[in-house]
Amino acid sequence: MNFGYREVCLEHDTGKRHPESPDRLRAVRQGLADCHGVEYAAPPDVDLELARRVHDADYIEEIEAFCAEGGGNWDADTVAGPSTWPAVRASAGLAVWAATAALDGATGRDTPFALSRPPGHHAIDDDAMGFCFLNNVVLGAQAALDRPAVDRVAILDWDVHHGNGGQDICYHRGDIFNVSIHEDGLYPGTGEIEETGVGDGELYNLNVPFPPGTGTSGYLAALEDLILPAYRAYDPDLVLVSAGFDAHVHDPISRMRVSTDGYGLLTQLLREFTDEIDAGLGFVLEGGYGLETLTDSIRTVHEVFDGYEPERPDDDVEEDARAVLETVRNQGFGSA
Repeated sequence: MNFGYREVCLEHDTGKRHPESPDRLRAVRQGLADCHGVEYAAPPDVDLELARRVHDADYIEEIEAFCAEGGGNWDADTVAGPSTWPAVRASAGLAVWAATAALDGATGRDTPFALSRPPGHHAIDDDAMGFCFLNNVVLGAQAALDRPAVDRVAILDWDVHHGNGGQDICYHRGDIFNVSIHEDGLYPGTGEIEETGVGDGELYNLNVPFPPGTGTSGYLAALEDLILPAYRAYDPDLVLVSAGFDAHVHDPISRMRVSTDGYGLLTQLLREFTDEIDAGLGFVLEGGYGLETLTDSIRTVHEVFDGYEPERPDDDVEEDARAVLETVRNQGFGSA
């Protein structure tokens, strides 16, 4: 894969005990060092005109000034410092690069993966939250949609936390199909099944709030039975993955049970699907707070594009997870 990376993203200082630390990127880089076919790109910062088409202009000015004046705690979880705003712009620029590279034909072993930090999927139109300042993946989607030949973008957020930022920004839009698979009841406490979009965005917002303990089989069923059939009907020009790895069975902050190979299987399904419909595919890093599990999971995603065949589990989907899938289907999503 081709990984987007900027050293300035390491300079966003969240403090010694914060889970979203620069050690995450250092660990990933070290873990990829001996992988075959890894390439790196260093794209430019996000254009602020693009950012203003996704986020409130006053908010952008406010967060930039907050960082320039020394930063501090924006909220209980979201920490900024003098080096945060340059990292935020670089992080968003990486997501834009992933989207545009995928549209320009980067596929197979050249598939783009933005190692964005800080993450972005909790950032809403006019506020930072959940470690996030600008919504990286939506900025990537908007950059794609600014191209005349692009009409529709699909976002799949498999981070363990609900992608509330994507939902907030895209809820009324028909040109972005926003999907989130997440642990029910976890931060930020949003992402109900009944939240399916309004206006032009009706039935273009899909939430799968799985119960704690859901494993790889549940995630595969969500993709195969609900999400990919809905995407097939939507026919996107681009699929962007908000790739958090904190649903891993060994991640320290969640109770989900996705395996390392599970992330490889999800990737394999998306690769086959986007090849089938001739759409671009790009990845944007979100969460994942166990350094070893984060690194191993990203290595596995990469290795799928280098020929690795992950092992499919033989266990059944948990009964309570199956009930969630059926309720989502009843909203009008998925296969017949």
